[in-house]
Amino acid sequence: MTKYHVSADIGGTFTDIVIEPSDGPVFVNKVPTTRENPALGVINGITDAVPNLADIEYFVHGTTVGLNAFLERRGERVLLIATAGAGDSYVIARGNRNALYDLRYSKPDQLVRRRDVHEVRGRLSWDGSELEALNEADFQPIIDKVRSEKINAVAVCFLHSYAYPVHELRAREILRAALPDVSVSLSHDVAREWREYERASSAIMNAYVAPVVERYLLSLQEQLRTRGMQAGVHIMQSSGGVTTADTARQKPVFTLLSGPVGGTIAGASLAKRVNRPNLLCVDMGGTSFDLSLVVDGEASTTLETELEGLPLLMSIVDIRTIGTGGGSVAWLDNAAVRVGPRSAGSVPGPACYGNGGTEPTVTDANLYLGRLGAKSLLSGDMSLDANAAAAAIEELARQAGMQAIPFAEGILAISNAAMADAMRTITVSEGVDPRDFTLVAFGGAGPMAAVFLAEELDIGEVLIPRFPGTFSAWGMLQTDLRHDLTLSFFRAAVAVTPDELAGLFAELEAEGTELVVAQGVTRDRVSFLRSADMRYSGQEYTINIALPEALDIEALSTSFHDTHKQRHGHSSPGAPIEFVNLRLAAIGAINKYDEHPHTVTGDGSDAVIGQRDAVFRGGRLNAPVLRRDRLPPGYQLSGPAIIEEQSATTVIPDSWHLQVDEECNLILTRGEQS
Repeated sequence: MTKYHVSADIGGTFTDIVIEPSDGPVFVNKVPTTRENPALGVINGITDAVPNLADIEYFVHGTTVGLNAFLERRGERVLLIATAGAGDSYVIARGNRNALYDLRYSKPDQLVRRRDVHEVRGRLSWDGSELEALNEADFQPIIDKVRSEKINAVAVCFLHSYAYPVHELRAREILRAALPDVSVSLSHDVAREWREYERASSAIMNAYVAPVVERYLLSLQEQLRTRGMQAGVHIMQSSGGVTTADTARQKPVFTLLSGPVGGTIAGASLAKRVNRPNLLCVDMGGTSFDLSLVVDGEASTTLETELEGLPLLMSIVDIRTIGTGGGSVAWLDNAAVRVGPRSAGSVPGPACYGNGGTEPTVTDANLYLGRLGAKSLLSGDMSLDANAAAAAIEELARQAGMQAIPFAEGILAISNAAMADAMRTITVSEGVDPRDFTLVAFGGAGPMAAVFLAEELDIGEVLIPRFPGTFSAWGMLQTDLRHDLTLSFFRAAVAVTPDELAGLFAELEAEGTELVVAQGVTRDRVSFLRSADMRYSGQEYTINIALPEALDIEALSTSFHDTHKQRHGHSSPGAPIEFVNLRLAAIGAINKYDEHPHTVTGDGSDAVIGQRDAVFRGGRLNAPVLRRDRLPPGYQLSGPAIIEEQSATTVIPDSWHLQVDEECNLILTRGEQS
């Protein structure tokens, strides 16, 4: 009997489903996102493809419910409990300004107001000794306030709790005994690291989105269970690994970027399969544009990030996002044309969707210019209203005093310029030459813009993977369970021995093993990634250095100096260095099916299904329209051409050349080809 592995990725416009059968090739489904109840879109997409949910053996889900709750400020009111005398630390935040000469700079809006910060007496020293016992009587006024004002989330951040959490643990016992229905987030649970403000910010973010995420996941689990699915629900984490829904409900902050991360993980898997170690991954959907790097075959990661100026301490795939997508609305700002960041979303959507939208979008411009056809989306299952798109484009063009065709091209040029600028922030601004990378474009709108973005950054090769519109969801099936652990370790490198490090990592490995095994993975399938945060003595910030299993302090110091020079352009090999944190990622390998190859019958002679006039660089050219599922490996053509499939449309202008590789990826290269 056929069994299935299934993944689901909720986007702003569409919900993507990827189904991997035990005895056949991967196939996909794409359904409109149900914004009022995102779980409904997931269930609709799965049941369309797998009528009997009992046949699903493994299910993983990427959700932006927590991220959207934060971005739209729909999270819960949070009460913060701090050490007496340190209650203002979160409100004061940091004094540094990233934009030094920005005269309009203002501090980011924080999630907790000062009147919701409460102090309790009790103090641990830096070495864990108790200077003052925790005063449990101080909790009663806090409990009374939570009850009377119906606060549903509490965050706790005490001094030095990253290393000595005994007071935070006791605080949770007190709060849960008195407030069993209130979500409690402890800072050491969320971020076991030094720097109190950043740790408090991470705990508060967890508390802010926890009730929203918990309600969503409980609802999704229940609805899937009532429809017969017996497999547990797994959630993609921002680190690139997965975890169970039960764990995600406790620490939802780790799932904030779970949707976009799937695309980067898919890119890392693709890099190994096509022997292209350096990839610039761009994911253009209906609402946003996400970009990330795969370097030497591995996803580029960071150990902290910011969301709208609020810091988060956690292992996270390094993803940049801007508000540009297929649904981005074109509008006039004092006669200047703007595109985005506001999106038409799925309802009402672009004007061509026929759902009442009247404002022109990037999708409408592509349809108006012939790059997208009326039957291009979802293999023709979704019809586009070309007349509505034309009316929206022409009306705004009239208001701008422009001809309609140049105006539509201008919409795309503005959108492409914004995306190219974002691409430069993750490459050129970081000392990375984008010309050394292959551009991998995916998402429902990514393949339409891919070659134009490559031209902006002088990139010579573009790769469009199979099922590009659901590529992020496919990536979720390529990863494993993951738990990240941190141990504070402030020591000069010269004072550390390999045996000491080995002993500390052994303790972390034991803890990590238990966490992974508790989620259903056997001990023989657990592996580890070791690293250390290091810095020159006296520096504020650190560099994370991967550690081999056989530890050598001298080799580790050399690796630090080399990495520092690579990232910052200089190093000081004779200067003393020190450890700050030890890190361990515990990986639990999930049983995966043997992948069945994607096959194409025929020689491509029946691939062309029509012709379409499309506008490129101000000129109207006749372009063949091809079915992607009829393009065999080795197939070649020169642009202009348009390739359609269920999840996306690929646009190939003149001066670009197509070749289909052995795995049926589309390889696009610039210039004349023989």
